[in-house]
This record gives sequence, C-alpha cells and structure tokens, in this order.
Amino acid sequence: MKRTQLTELDIAGAAPRLRQCVLFADLDREQFDGVIRHTRRVVLQENEVLFEQQQPAREIFLLESGQVKLALVSPEGHEKVIDLISPGTSFAEAIMFSRHHTYPVTATAIVASRVWSIDASYYAGILHQSTDACFAVMAQMSRRLHWQVAELDRLTLHNATSRVVRYLLDQVPSTHLVASEFQLDTPKHVIASRLSITPETLSRTFAKLSREGYLEITDNTVRLHDIEKLRAQVQSGTF
Repeated sequence: MKRTQLTELDIAGAAPRLRQCVLFADLDREQFDGVIRHTRRVVLQENEVLFEQQQPAREIFLLESGQVKLALVSPEGHEKVIDLISPGTSFAEAIMFSRHHTYPVTATAIVASRVWSIDASYYAGILHQSTDACFAVMAQMSRRLHWQVAELDRLTLHNATSRVVRYLLDQVPSTHLVASEFQLDTPKHVIASRLSITPETLSRTFAKLSREGYLEITDNTVRLHDIEKLRAQVQSGTF
C-alpha cells in the first residue's frame, strides 16, 4: 500500500467530492488549495489494512470508493465491527483532539477501495486559524455522536430481527415504498459483527424473514417486499 500525490486530473475529480465533505465545505480558497496539496490517494486491495489500532495517527481520511470497516480487535484477536464506512464519508478526524494521537480502531478495506488521506497536522493548523473550520468539525462530530446514541439504542433495546431489518432498510433509498433490490456486498460475518449478533443468528433471521414473505435472497442479491410495511413495523416495534 502506498500513498500517491494527486495529479492534475485527480484533483479535477477529487476537488468537488472533497468540497462536499462538511470538513472542507466552508474553507476559503487558500485553505482548500492547501488541503488538496496535502492530500494523497491510497489504493487498497480487498482485506488490506489502512491503519491499525494504536498506530500513530498522522492522517484523516475520506473514502472515495469501495467500503471500509472500522473494528476493535481484542488482545485475543477477536474483532468487533464498530462502523462501516461508505463513499463520501470522512473518518479518523476525532484523533486531532486526542492527547494520545493514536488510532483507536483498525481500518480494513472490505472490497477493493480508494481513499483520500489528508495530513492531520496540516488540517489541525487550519482549525487553529479558522472558526468556521472548527465549527464544521464540531458539526460532524455532533452528527456522529447522535448517530452513535441511536446505534446504542438499536443494539441494546431491539432484538436481532429488528436490527437486521433496520440494517437492510438502511440500504434502500427513502423514496422506495413498495419493493427494492440491491446487492449485499458486505460479507455476512461483518454484518453480523456490526449488528452484535452471531453469523448463525443472521442466517436464521434471513431465513425467517424469507419464510414470512418479507424478502428474497439469491446469492448476494436481496429483494425486499412491501418496504412501507417493513418501515412501519420497525417503527412500531412489531418485530
């Protein structure tokens, strides 16, 4: 794995995507150009590690394409998936406010992925100079905190079926009300870890939902039926 400097063609494609990220959206032209100069592209193969837990943290990241999992690894080697990063999402920015400046989790590409890495010390320098940039980071971390509170509620107060259905519905655009078909590219054992259930429980839940007519699964293709009803039942706690 190596980091490569962005070419002029890379910059033309990366700049609009980086601008869409809340961390960089409100930077002035000089600040943003500096971020681009301190950005590198990282190409990851499937199952390749981007950074390891407790490794010195010198970069923040934005996923360009693919999927990356963030996981805690116990001394015995057991893994708990904390988050699944999708394209357009930044991660590891909280390390700029940590005294230890080490990554608290391990980041691994689930599929072949491309990541933009940004020099953390350079961006921290912008934060010292720009109130707007500081508020952008605070807004991003506030959103993450609200999401984590919702996740805690989901994982502690809802049963396995509800967690699985919620996960599947998260893969569907909110405008889809009748049916939707999508590829489940994330390995099932990773999904199970993310939902704090065993792979066997995930398989049994898929089978149960299939028998009850809520979905069909063929290989990695999932087709959900009557999405509006599924959403209503999740909200009412019927599952």
